[in-house]
Amino acid sequence: MKKRFGFDFSNIKGDLFGGITAGIVALPLALAFGLQSGMGAAAGLYGAIFISFFAALFGGTNTQISGPTAPMTAVSMVIIAGIIAANEGNVERALPAILMVFILAGLIQIVLGFLKVGQYIRYIPYPVVSGFMTGIGVIILISQIMPMLGYYPKEDLAYVNKFLPQAEEVLLERILKEEAAEDILVLEDFKTTVERASLITRDEILTEAQVLAANDASGVLGTFRTFGTAIKNINLVDLILCLITIFIIFGFKKITTSIPSTLVALIAVSLGAFFFIPEYRTIGLIPSGFPSLRIEIFTGFSLGQVIPYVFTAASLAALGAIDSLLTSVVADNMTKTKHNPNKELVGQGIGNTIAALFGGIPGAGATIRTVVNIQAGGKTKISGMVAGVLLLGVLLLLGPLASQIPAAVLAGILVTVGIGVMDYKGLKHVGHMPKSEVVVMFLVLILTVFVGLIEAVVIGLVLASVLFMKKISDVVEHRTESTPLKEFAREIPWTDEGDIIDRIGNKVYIKHLDGPLFFGFASRFQDMVNALPDVEVVIIRMDKVPYVDQSGLYAMEDAIMDLQAQDIKVVFTNIRGQPLDIFSRINLIPSLIPEKDCFPTFRDCLVWLEAYLKNNELDSDFDKIKV
Repeated sequence: MKKRFGFDFSNIKGDLFGGITAGIVALPLALAFGLQSGMGAAAGLYGAIFISFFAALFGGTNTQISGPTAPMTAVSMVIIAGIIAANEGNVERALPAILMVFILAGLIQIVLGFLKVGQYIRYIPYPVVSGFMTGIGVIILISQIMPMLGYYPKEDLAYVNKFLPQAEEVLLERILKEEAAEDILVLEDFKTTVERASLITRDEILTEAQVLAANDASGVLGTFRTFGTAIKNINLVDLILCLITIFIIFGFKKITTSIPSTLVALIAVSLGAFFFIPEYRTIGLIPSGFPSLRIEIFTGFSLGQVIPYVFTAASLAALGAIDSLLTSVVADNMTKTKHNPNKELVGQGIGNTIAALFGGIPGAGATIRTVVNIQAGGKTKISGMVAGVLLLGVLLLLGPLASQIPAAVLAGILVTVGIGVMDYKGLKHVGHMPKSEVVVMFLVLILTVFVGLIEAVVIGLVLASVLFMKKISDVVEHRTESTPLKEFAREIPWTDEGDIIDRIGNKVYIKHLDGPLFFGFASRFQDMVNALPDVEVVIIRMDKVPYVDQSGLYAMEDAIMDLQAQDIKVVFTNIRGQPLDIFSRINLIPSLIPEKDCFPTFRDCLVWLEAYLKNNELDSDFDKIKV
């Protein structure tokens, strides 16, 4: 079979098998990530269905399998928790704003693709990626401690009761805000306020206290705060189910890798719990039938709720782009093909946008699922679409059965995901890496776990960039020399300088520039020029300068003006390409350095130098130089 309707059917059997295998691997992860996000297992399944299908259809990596991933879920979890908290713990009220943020992230990815930003993702420093991925792994592990122990703070009345006074304060403050908005709050008469407060029921206070308890126990720090209480309230059934799940996932891989061990654990432990355990916590109801379009995204949308999360949505989009394109590189290495990064971003953006419209959580290209697809025979985008269709079939036919999966099983799956997502390669080589890179990696890791994912990436990128510029400046400074020719014997002369070292006086200096002249080196360049002793001629060799930025340009201009103010003759050799272009555009050439003083080669410069020195009687020995 050849191409039909724009699809390549030449590998249809491999694509079908690859897509089905990848879909099977994706199923338990989708449910687990959905539950972890706070929107429920169904949201993870919806995200996996639509992202897998549409990212494959419109993306630029033929073998990519997309869906909810650990990094995207970790960021989404923070967004969801924040918006729910802003809506007094009411998930239904918060849902339109949550999904609108996800839609916005998808649209930003589409824009990034059209702006051709995808080709620049590869320049993110490895220590930043390493620290971030390891931090994500730590967050996942810590976030699953409570589900693993079977302890849910908002269901512990003893713990919730601590928040009853604070809950009453929150409810009263809410009444006061409502009255202020209605212009009926009068200091002299709190009659209306008292009447409204008297209508607050015990159940409303308890519900608010549960929300406060859940918020206090959420996140890494919340887990640490409640760990002691959790230990005292362990649910042995959940703990045993979780440990068995982890054991099967790691143990079954030693028997065979042809069958996904995660799926084996999901089915085996779920069946065991269903038939042999009278009562256990399930993942919650998964609605059967095709997902419905969430119209409330638009009808219940409030711009004020979303504006605070615009930057977060942009960060989520950027993270999804990085996550996807890193996986695309893995796919390229395995298939010996080349992906289209900008088209891939458009596909991911479309997938995330459509998934949000149906209530799904966002995702990205998934490395493990993509590798499984390739190993099973997938070669074209049909395989990714098949994976999405398979998950849709599970939803339509097996939704009620999936609802009986124990929550502890998904906690066990997430524990293994957290362990697997860490960058052990980077951690193993810590002792052999430059100290600056180790600092960046661990700083990003710590910030990811204890401060925030977005802050970690931004600070990591800034610090890595500054340290890189510092290192490049040091390299350029080390390779850039400014020495009297008679003292030049201590250097290794450039090949075209011949034997002139001992034949010329101390009145002529050659300045070798080796590397880019940019803002990280600009100030040092000026310092070196200012440190020159008494000279008559300065020859600036530009042979090995590939690039000059604005800071470097102005540093060069200031240095030339300073030298000329001292009646020092300045000439260029071998200036070409971007440096020549930018020097000409700002009129440094010919305003400060005439074109006749810009020599194409050092040999041409020596011919001029002979005449110049004779005319100025600077060195009677120069006529001995053979040019």
